[in-house]
Amino acid sequence: QVKLVESGGGSVQAGGSLRLTCEASGYTYRDKCRAWFRQAPGKEREGVAAISTGGFSAYYADSVKGRFTIFQDNDKNTVSLQMNSLKREDSGMYYCAVTSCRAEWWRLSASSYNYWGQGTQVTVSS
Repeated sequence: QVKLVESGGGSVQAGGSLRLTCEASGYTYRDKCRAWFRQAPGKEREGVAAISTGGFSAYYADSVKGRFTIFQDNDKNTVSLQMNSLKREDSGMYYCAVTSCRAEWWRLSASSYNYWGQGTQVTVSS
C-alpha cells in the first residue's frame, strides 16, 4: 500500500524559506515520477514542481521558477521541495503526489497522479 507523508510546512514571513519533505513507502522509486501540488482555499489544486525517477528532468510552474527546487533521495524514497523567496500567494496546502513515469507527469496535472499524501500547510505572511 502506497503511503505518502508530507512534513516541513509552517508559517513564514514573505521572503523566507521552507523545505517540504515527502516520505514514501509501499513502492519502489523505479519508474515513479513525483510532484508537489498546492491548493489555496477556494482555488483548484495546481502543480508546482515534478521530477523524473532519476532526477534528470524537472518541471516547474511558471510562478515558482527560480524560487523553488524539487529534489529527491531515492535511497530514502523521499522527495523534497526547497522553497525560497516565498510570497503570500505561495500560501496553501501542499501535497506530494506520485505516478508512473509512463503517465504525462510533466504536465503537472493532478489527473495524471494517482497517489497522494494528506498535505502540509504553508502560510506566508507579509
